[in-house]
Amino acid sequence: MKFSTPLVPARLIRRYKRFLADCRLEDGTEVTAHCANPGSMMGLAEPDSKIWLEPNDDPKKKLKYGWRLVDHENGHFTGVDTSVPNRALKLALEERRVAPLAAYSNVRAEVKYGDNSRADFLLTEDGLPDAWVEVKSVTLCRQDGLAEFPDSVTARGAKHMADLAEMARQGHRAILLFLVQRTDCDLVTPAHDIDPKYSAALKAAMDTGVEIIALRTTITPEGIEVAAEIPFTFEGGRGGPA
Repeated sequence: MKFSTPLVPARLIRRYKRFLADCRLEDGTEVTAHCANPGSMMGLAEPDSKIWLEPNDDPKKKLKYGWRLVDHENGHFTGVDTSVPNRALKLALEERRVAPLAAYSNVRAEVKYGDNSRADFLLTEDGLPDAWVEVKSVTLCRQDGLAEFPDSVTARGAKHMADLAEMARQGHRAILLFLVQRTDCDLVTPAHDIDPKYSAALKAAMDTGVEIIALRTTITPEGIEVAAEIPFTFEGGRGGPA
């Protein structure tokens, strides 16, 4: 998935009110960018971090920049826009580039299911059980190579686990897909210490038959692409299993 507008480098001044970030462009101009990320962004919002912004000239948007990437300045990037994973993944699913789900040719987004919820994707194919997919954007890394989710308490995430578990009980495929929006991790695990209730809900869903898929991404200032599958472990993370 290519960014629609070429990104421009900047330095982060501060992130505040969750969805706003003051930034300094290379020419010294200070701008406020939209930060499309409701999480804590732990480790990603340090002042003076190098970041990449996407300009826009849409008259309907109050802010003329969107914060898209953190540049770790060591060859690695993290994508901070939580709307990107679903857009990138939809393309990968339609092109059948996600190996565990490649048998499905029909991809629908935002389909109602469960207790007044919407699945990120419903995949269907004649002769196969329907596949209900919830996608989680993973950006937290507190240990080299280890990506963790969530980075803050997520009651909504725990509810999604219960909805997926019900789909599994009904005989459908129910899939939790962790899309790791950073290029320096090769293993995914729950952040047990940050949200024990989510960890417990995830374990209960897995015991019911919910499948876990974790995918890495390739990220550059030109775009973000879904890449190869990577391992998931429930036992990792700080605090151990809930």
